[in-house]
Amino acid sequence: MATVPWLPVGAAGDLSKQDPIKVTVTLGDERNALKFVPNIVELETGKLYQLILVNPSPQAHYFSSDSMAQAVYTRKVQVLDAGGKTTAEIKGTVREIEVYPKGTTEWWFVPVKAGSFTDLKCTIAGHTEGGMTGTVVVK
Repeated sequence: MATVPWLPVGAAGDLSKQDPIKVTVTLGDERNALKFVPNIVELETGKLYQLILVNPSPQAHYFSSDSMAQAVYTRKVQVLDAGGKTTAEIKGTVREIEVYPKGTTEWWFVPVKAGSFTDLKCTIAGHTEGGMTGTVVVK
């Protein structure tokens, strides 16, 4: 059996045929609080995730973690309209995602490297300093 370098050791079966595990992270809130909810996201290697990024606030926010981005294989990113219909699909490596006010974006990926990635932040000026930080833990 050939080894695929980005697949976690011990992963069994066809990873492309998995049902995704849905995880929702809210970026900010209606009152403009600078926070991720939850601010600790726990994942496992070898499983397909559908990370749903919801921004209920009146301003844009980023979901940015260089170390997490290097530890996952991205299948796609989908941008949704207000009715939940996909309006764009992005393929390839993703480092950060900006979600516009009242917007929703889905990041579909498989974690391939375990670790505790403490560099989750919103990269808009003042947002990290205001508390918009978090951690992604991949087991």
